[in-house]
Amino acid sequence: MFVDDERDVLLSFEKTITKSLKDYEFIGARSGEECLELIKNGNIPDVIYLDIMMPGLSGWEVYDKLRENPAWNHIPIVFLTARTDQVAVEVGEALGDGYIEKPIDSTQLLQHIEDILTKNQS
Repeated sequence: MFVDDERDVLLSFEKTITKSLKDYEFIGARSGEECLELIKNGNIPDVIYLDIMMPGLSGWEVYDKLRENPAWNHIPIVFLTARTDQVAVEVGEALGDGYIEKPIDSTQLLQHIEDILTKNQS
């Protein structure tokens, strides 16, 4: 699942995923609220790539809500952001299963997804 309020970013991620990772389904959400709603309705992803800066619920708030629920707190979360300040980097790396600065190269993204999914299968 990719959560980002920017439509073009989601479309780019979707194109990369559906073209290269045929065994996986792309789930996109344009807000933190939509992400939580999709998960509540049974769309439990293998990993969530979560934008930090979004209107409504921020990525940090979505992270907190996911971690509060025992049914969802096992889902790996990778923070996505254009924010590059040291505090955001340190908090993102400490809390999540990764931190990626946007824009991200498609090859790098695919490798990151494979690494996260392989790590969580072991």
